[in-house]
Amino acid sequence: MLLIPAGVAPHREIVPEPGKDVRLEMARLAAADDELLEASDMEVLRDEPSWTFRTLELLHDERPEDEITLLMGADVAESLGSWKHPERVIELAAVGVAGRSGSVLDDAESVLEGLGGRFETIRMPALEVSSTRVRRRVAAQRSIRYLVPDSVRELIADRGLYR
Repeated sequence: MLLIPAGVAPHREIVPEPGKDVRLEMARLAAADDELLEASDMEVLRDEPSWTFRTLELLHDERPEDEITLLMGADVAESLGSWKHPERVIELAAVGVAGRSGSVLDDAESVLEGLGGRFETIRMPALEVSSTRVRRRVAAQRSIRYLVPDSVRELIADRGLYR
């Protein structure tokens, strides 16, 4: 599984923004102790907006024999139709959808069916973890233990990120 931090997020601003190099460092720390995870710098190295369709095109070019599955929460899948070139996204990748608080899997599945995409619902316990929640907890000086790997938690604390 590739963890690909956005280089230039096209739809939202992260405040405070630690910078794409720090986000990549956190992804690398998160992947370091798991042989099934790998952090990729492919978006961080680009100066253009991190459009998902373009990232999938680059992945396909690099790994033409691989079957790509794009994992996302149901909350994100519900908005897929409004993404830049959603038809290209579903052409290049199957979509794995996991339940998220405040979202209904059926709604996400309806969007994906409407786009004609290949998708699979991932049944798993709901994990109430999001980058927004982590940043808010840090800003409120609340613990993020068990929400992120210890190495990431330590980096955030050592550098005073998100305060």
